Amino acid sequence: MGKYKINLKILIPIILLALISILTIYSAATYTSKSLGNLTIKQSVWYLLGFLLVAILVKLKNEYLYRHTWILYILGNISLVGLLLFATPINNSKCWFSIPGIGSIQPSEFMKIFIMLTLATMIHNFRSDFKNPSMKDEFIFLIKTFIIVLIPAVLTFLQPDTGAVLIYFLIYICMMFVSGIRFRWFVGAFLCGALILGAILWLYFFKENLFIKIFGNSIYYRIDRVFAWQNGSGLQLENSIAAIGSAGLFGHGFNKTPIYFPEAATDFIFAVYASNFGLMGVVVLLGIIVFLDVNIILLARRKILDTDKYILAGILGMLIFQQVQNIAMTVGLLPITGITLPFVSYGGSSLLSYMLLVGILLNISMEKTRTYKYK
Repeated sequence: MGKYKINLKILIPIILLALISILTIYSAATYTSKSLGNLTIKQSVWYLLGFLLVAILVKLKNEYLYRHTWILYILGNISLVGLLLFATPINNSKCWFSIPGIGSIQPSEFMKIFIMLTLATMIHNFRSDFKNPSMKDEFIFLIKTFIIVLIPAVLTFLQPDTGAVLIYFLIYICMMFVSGIRFRWFVGAFLCGALILGAILWLYFFKENLFIKIFGNSIYYRIDRVFAWQNGSGLQLENSIAAIGSAGLFGHGFNKTPIYFPEAATDFIFAVYASNFGLMGVVVLLGIIVFLDVNIILLARRKILDTDKYILAGILGMLIFQQVQNIAMTVGLLPITGITLPFVSYGGSSLLSYMLLVGILLNISMEKTRTYKYK
C-alpha cells in the first residue's frame, strides 16, 4: 500500500488547540471547584493519552476499525444500558461511569464515533450491493440505518443527554446526505419533521397540561430551557457576555478572568479564553479552527476510499456543529445546551473521542484508494 506523509495540516492545528486548551483551563481554575482536582494536569494527561491513541490507530489503520465496527457499536450500546442501570446520578443525570483515581467516563462521547463507523460501513456495503437501487431498496436501507441511530439515541435521551442525541442525528443526516440516495427522501423527512415539531410546539404553547401528560415534566423543562435563552437572562449567559464584552482588543490578560460563571473549564471555556486574550486571541482561535475544518474538507475532496468519504461527512458535521453551537451559546446567539468546544473544553472522554477522530483523519490522509467490503 502506498503511503503519504503525516498530514501536518491536520496535526499542527490539534497541537495548537491542545496548548490553548491547557492554558485556558489553567486560567479557569480560579472558578473551578477544588473537589475536581487539578484540571490542568488532568487535561495534559488526557492529551498525552490521546496522542498515544492516535499513534496506535495510525499503526492499526482504519481498516481495523471498519472490520470491528459492529463489535464497537454493540459494546457502546451495552455501556449506555449500564449507565441507566448502575451509574450514580450526577446533577440528576446518569451520563458517567465514575472510576476511582481516574475520574469519570462518558460513553455517549464514544458512541458518536461508533455511530459514524457503523453508518460508514453500512453505506459502503449498500452502494456495493446496489449499483442502481430502487426506491424500495433505499427505503429499507433508510429504515435500517435509522434504527441503528435510534437505539443509542433513546438510551442517551433517558440519561438524559439531549445534546448528544442532537449530535447523533446530525451525524446521521450528514452521512446520509453524501450516501447518494435520492434527494426526495430528505424533502419528505424535512416535511414530516416539520409537522411533528409543529404539533409538539402547539401542545407546548397551547396545551401545557396535555403536553406534560404525554411527554412528562422532564421534556417540558428541556424545551422551556431552549426558549428561555431568548430573553438573555441567567447567571451563566449574563456573566459570559460581560466577561467577553469587557475584554477589548487584547483581553484582561492571562489568568485574569474578571467574573465568575459556572462550567468555566467545560461549556463556557470560550468565554474564559476570550476574556483573557480579547478580540485578537479570538481571531487566532477561530483561525485555527477554520484552518482545521478547511483541511478536513480538502481531504474529503481527494481520491480516497468511499467509506472514508462517508465518515468524513460525519466528522465535519459533528465538529462544525459543536464549534458553532458552543461559541454562539456563550454570546447568547444560540440556546445553552451543554455542548463543549472540541479539543479545547476539559473532558477526558470527549478529548479521547476527538483524538480517535484525529487518528482516523491521519490514516485517511495516508491511504491510497483500495476496495473493501465490510460485513
